Amino acid sequence: MKERDPFWRVVEIMEILRGEGGCPWDREQTRESLKPYLVEETYEVLEAIDQGDPEKLKEELGDLLLQVVFHAQLAKESGEFDISQVLKALAEKLIRRHPHVFGEARVKDSQEVLENWEVIKGREKNHRSTLSGVPPHLPALLQALRIQEKAARVGFDWSRVEEVWEKVREEWREFEGAYERGDREAMVWELGDLLFALVNLARFLGIDPEDALRRCNKRFMDRFSHIEERLRAQGLTPQEVDLETLDRYWEDAKRREDI
Repeated sequence: MKERDPFWRVVEIMEILRGEGGCPWDREQTRESLKPYLVEETYEVLEAIDQGDPEKLKEELGDLLLQVVFHAQLAKESGEFDISQVLKALAEKLIRRHPHVFGEARVKDSQEVLENWEVIKGREKNHRSTLSGVPPHLPALLQALRIQEKAARVGFDWSRVEEVWEKVREEWREFEGAYERGDREAMVWELGDLLFALVNLARFLGIDPEDALRRCNKRFMDRFSHIEERLRAQGLTPQEVDLETLDRYWEDAKRREDI
């Protein structure tokens, strides 16, 4: 074991935690039990990026890396693979999918790099569809974005942003029509189409819709917390005041953001 290498020191510590006399909690974990932590740590990395906090990002990247090391240790114990094989496979993949860097291929821009990546990936995995490889468990907005990106790389895309704007308007009208008819099933379908169109618009405008919604959620929570703090100072709760009061404090929170 490479004692002076921080990465291999972490691998060694994980082996100790999972071994005889190690940590009872770590020894009880399985792939299934660790799944929520993998998702949680990923989102904590995103939060650190949003906050622009390098120290927090360093810590959260370590926590995310721990999940990779943990899963590799479980695989090693079951005789499937170990972390060295994970790293070897990753290195080989990076070289294989960058023939314009490690081979003789030539590309003119990053878009062509992505197109080549998809071709190589599809050949490696024997994909039957351009849309194969989009993880089914991605958040829906991010999944929609990845689907659209893959379709666009083979030419199935709008040519102008004005066309996407019109599609958004069309889907809104169809959703509104379903609402006016009182057709709940149609409303579900049309709302999905509207959201999909909005994701397409975001893509054309260079906006990450998942990131945009996450920021919106954070902003709403911050503003609502301001309302609660103002009411708490008066010995009140949101349930004890009228909507006009809540709106007044909401606008106060918005003004504070502009200061």
